[in-house]
Amino acid sequence: MTGLDPLVGRREVASSAEMEALGEEMGRMLRPGDLVVLTGELGAGKTTLTRGIGRGLGVRGPVQSPTFVLARTHPSLVGGAPLVHVDAYRLGSALELDDLDLDVERSVIVVEWGRDMVDGLRDAWWEVELDRELGGRGADTMCGGPSRVQEELDAEAPRVVTITRRP
Repeated sequence: MTGLDPLVGRREVASSAEMEALGEEMGRMLRPGDLVVLTGELGAGKTTLTRGIGRGLGVRGPVQSPTFVLARTHPSLVGGAPLVHVDAYRLGSALELDDLDLDVERSVIVVEWGRDMVDGLRDAWWEVELDRELGGRGADTMCGGPSRVQEELDAEAPRVVTITRRP
């Protein structure tokens, strides 16, 4: 397994365009059987990164958050692996993730909110942590009500992306 090994480490990503470009670079490196787990708060850029991964893989889009359907499969337009984009936020356990019956061997699987839920799917995977502090403060300390929080989420702000190989 080599996949994302050249990208292992920490980097700052300055904008959503850069996040998508990083995802595209990752997508060009991923192969069938690869598993990527994305961790980060709301608005950290998980779906934006996945959109870039889809572009790098050459899959049919649009790549959008699968929150309400749990998983979306995007077939390849170039004869490569399909992208299976999973949102594990509403899942209660790794068993529920396993119940989705994902085609792990022939797909590239990206799981948002998947930390501590993918043991058993693969022996090894990449964990991508996206860290974003809103306006220099965590979201829990924001003042100004829901509209102010949404403005901060929508704003371009740097993120720190850390890619680690597990286990």
